[in-house]
Amino acid sequence: MKTNELRQAFLTYFQEHGHHILPGSSLIPANDPTLLFTNAGMVQFKDYFLGREEAPFPKITTAQPCVRAGGKHNDLDNVGYTARHHTFFEMLGNFSFNAYFKKEAIELAWGFLTKTLKIPAEKLWVTVHHSDDESAELWLKHIGVSPDRLSRCGEDNFWSMGDTGPCGPCTEIFYDHGPEIPGGPPGTPEGDLDRYIEIWNLVFMQFNRAADGSMTPLPSPCVDTGMGFERMAAVLQGVHNNYEIDLFQYLLKSLSEIIHYSNTKDTSMRVIVDHIRSASFLIMDGVLPSNEGRGYVLRRIIRRALRHGHRLNQTDPFFYKLVPALVEVMGEAYSRLIKEKKRIEEVLLQEEQQFALTLSKGMKLFEQAIAGLKTKTIPGEIVFQLYDTYGFPHDLTADIARERDLAIDEAGFESCMTRQRQQSQQANQFAVDYNAVVDFKIPTHFLGYEALSAEVKVLALIPETLKVGDKATVILDQTPFYAEAGGQVGDKGHLESSEAYFEVLDTQKQGEVYLHQGVLIRGALKVGDVLQAKVSDARQSIRLNHSATHLLHAALKKVLGEHVSQKGSLVEAERLRFDFTHPKALTREQWKTIEHLVNEQIRANFEVQTNEMELEKAKSLGAEALFGEKYGAKVRVVSLGDFSSELCGGTHVSRSGDIGLFRIVAESATAAGIRRLEAVTGDAALQWQEAQDQKRCAELTSAEERSRLLEKQITQLKQKLVNEQFDQLVVQAKEFKGYSVLAANLGEIEVEFLRNMLDRLRERLGLSAIILASVLDNRVQLVAGVSPEMLKFFNATELLNEVAKPLGGKGGGRPELAQGGAENPEKLGVALGSVYSWASSKIL
Repeated sequence: MKTNELRQAFLTYFQEHGHHILPGSSLIPANDPTLLFTNAGMVQFKDYFLGREEAPFPKITTAQPCVRAGGKHNDLDNVGYTARHHTFFEMLGNFSFNAYFKKEAIELAWGFLTKTLKIPAEKLWVTVHHSDDESAELWLKHIGVSPDRLSRCGEDNFWSMGDTGPCGPCTEIFYDHGPEIPGGPPGTPEGDLDRYIEIWNLVFMQFNRAADGSMTPLPSPCVDTGMGFERMAAVLQGVHNNYEIDLFQYLLKSLSEIIHYSNTKDTSMRVIVDHIRSASFLIMDGVLPSNEGRGYVLRRIIRRALRHGHRLNQTDPFFYKLVPALVEVMGEAYSRLIKEKKRIEEVLLQEEQQFALTLSKGMKLFEQAIAGLKTKTIPGEIVFQLYDTYGFPHDLTADIARERDLAIDEAGFESCMTRQRQQSQQANQFAVDYNAVVDFKIPTHFLGYEALSAEVKVLALIPETLKVGDKATVILDQTPFYAEAGGQVGDKGHLESSEAYFEVLDTQKQGEVYLHQGVLIRGALKVGDVLQAKVSDARQSIRLNHSATHLLHAALKKVLGEHVSQKGSLVEAERLRFDFTHPKALTREQWKTIEHLVNEQIRANFEVQTNEMELEKAKSLGAEALFGEKYGAKVRVVSLGDFSSELCGGTHVSRSGDIGLFRIVAESATAAGIRRLEAVTGDAALQWQEAQDQKRCAELTSAEERSRLLEKQITQLKQKLVNEQFDQLVVQAKEFKGYSVLAANLGEIEVEFLRNMLDRLRERLGLSAIILASVLDNRVQLVAGVSPEMLKFFNATELLNEVAKPLGGKGGGRPELAQGGAENPEKLGVALGSVYSWASSKIL
């Protein structure tokens, strides 16, 4: 049976037995501080097991992608070296929320294995917890398993969600790969070897464990099962190593063709094909390579794959080329892979190119380090610096060292690593006491879609007694306050009576219980008090921004393409923020087109529709569902005309025109392939627009003032330069019978400077004939002046034309003053020089 057939057979079997098929959740656990990644099928149902929320269906089945590569669950270093460790794997599961328990769970599992998959009963081995007589009796007497094929085991067969919270015994089913494989039955000293492989774990959650270790029965026991998809595929395909199943064989064959390396059993080959799954699925779910948190784990996975590629002599980017093969083999089950294919390739290629630079820098440091070595051992501090600063893998350093006949200081490196782990202890950030939460089961009735104020009753106070100034959480029977969800912030406001005033600073939600968090300003509060609840006026601005966010999302898809996917949002009173997938910054034209589209929908002023319906019906009608969000069986669909339709529990305007105006105020990158837009609406948009207009006016006014100042400074500078020439010009004048004649080029100045200089020279020289020239923009400008006493010889126009005509120009004016121009500045020097001989012939 092929892997795709196995996955579908499992889901179909449980659907036929009354289970509702739900899609696997995101690899990023929703609102769960206890996990780095989704690592089991039950993660998305944790709140149902904890009793915080009611399950949408009593029986559920899923195929859940999982990652174990960081935090408390980390198989990264084993991948490729064992037959069954993976960073990414799928877990097939069926879940019961007080619908059935041990008997039915065992029957269902046995029926699927022996009837649907037709696995011989004698190939299966069963384990139970040593205290679980009920499960043992069901296997032995009801199912008929041979006592020789059942083991009672210790605490490995007792499962818990954490140190506290739901827990219970489990029964595991193993497959016997045959006596030719070393190993013994589970529960024996040889049980950890490879003959008997666990394929399915059935967990019976029937207790709640407190912080002191005591356990009490759960009021609604549940069933959580997990079948190893790759392990079961290996059983059905008659192989003992997961990398020999059809899925991995296809990836290995594709990798072989990409890198031209034929040994598909090579450990490095197996590492690479494992890592392409985890890297691609993490990127698909919004994780991007970075230097912290989940992004760092992703970067480590990618670089580990690249390092193994380096072992196979791959120096050019190759890892991203494996994405099409992954889409080919898994796209049928996970259609989002097809949609996100291009983006995954882009992120991986960018990381490969960046790592190439990292290798280059690391090699330089490596060469520097070994250049000064006095021994044959590279100090651990150097190895750690290469790893921590440059991302240079420790084992790659070791490989290069071996090529140079060097060793590395393993103990020193491990000492540095230990010190870093002690400083970070990332795994401990994901620890929580499941009982350290509000223990309140009565759901709060939400009135906030229709009302902003209401009469309410206090059901609980945390702490139970408080005085003025104390911070507290108030739980009410009903509320108009919206609890933070879907990017929309929790409402603020107040709770008031004649005896008390409680300021609500935030509203949160735990399951179906609304938590009004704030401070007591006046009086006293107690359980049973009847108060008037009033949401602050900020709700109106929040509604505008939330509806605008939906319009923005739709506009982005229309302008940029269907690859746009929401990766986060913030809806508050002052602004909205929207993160989305897109490889590069928006152009100015795209920015304005998106704004225009949103404002066009606002002006259309259509009625905003909200409808409750079945989840599957909503999806079939085209409503946008955000991947990673948890949806119940019934969902609320918000439609803004024909432009936008999304699953959303937030508060919205009545008509699109209520938004008034929409303006994008900022765009930035939050990570590779993720862009962020910030925008404002309504009064905030008007105020922003006014501020922009004032800024532009100020800039224009300032520019005009600067321009005038510069012009004045330039004029003063030119006048200064002209003045500096005055004495030289006086000296240049030639005298004929007591008359002074001057012809000069003053350079690149305007004609008014020529006239000013002419006036000053005529005053100094007395009886004179003067012609001055300048050249601006390749055009000659001329002014000429002749004193009255010299008019008996020639006038100013005659003098000016004597210079202008050879240059292809002319001029005119009064006898004593003329002005003109010409087009051939290259002849100006000769023309001016001829003035003296011409004037002397007239005077003498």
